[in-house]
This record gives sequence, structure tokens and C-alpha cells, in this order.
Amino acid sequence: MKRFTCDELAELITAYLDDALDDPSRAGVEAHLACCGDCGNYLHQFRTTVRALGDQPPEKLSSGTRERLMSAFRNHRRS
Repeated sequence: MKRFTCDELAELITAYLDDALDDPSRAGVEAHLACCGDCGNYLHQFRTTVRALGDQPPEKLSSGTRERLMSAFRNHRRS
């Protein structure tokens, strides 16, 4: 089982919540969470944020704003 640092766990938290980790990585995250109160708090805060913001409808861009963004992306890809 891999042992994770707090920084490594922070990078994996989304994959952990999405159940996208392999079994050894998931076990490593859970072992770290079991002994690190700070990361346990981080996980709790992350879950709370996802619950609060997860049901928000996507904002609609005006057609002018969308076209300017798409043009900027196209120009960036060409350079």
C-alpha cells in the first residue's frame, strides 16, 4: 500500500471522491485519512463545497462573449 503525503492526498481527493482510484491507492488514501485529522478536515470541507455548489446550473455566456473566447482559443492554438 502506498503511503501518501498530505500534498499528494490533496491532489487525489477528487479521484478519491469519484471512486476513480485503483484499490492500492484508495487504501493508501483511506489509511492517511485515518491518521491525519487535517486531511480528514480537508475531505470534509471538499465534500461540503461539492454539495453546496454541485447543483448549480451552468451559467450561460452571451453569444458575443462565447465567440470572443472561441476566437481567442483558436488563435492561441495556431500560435
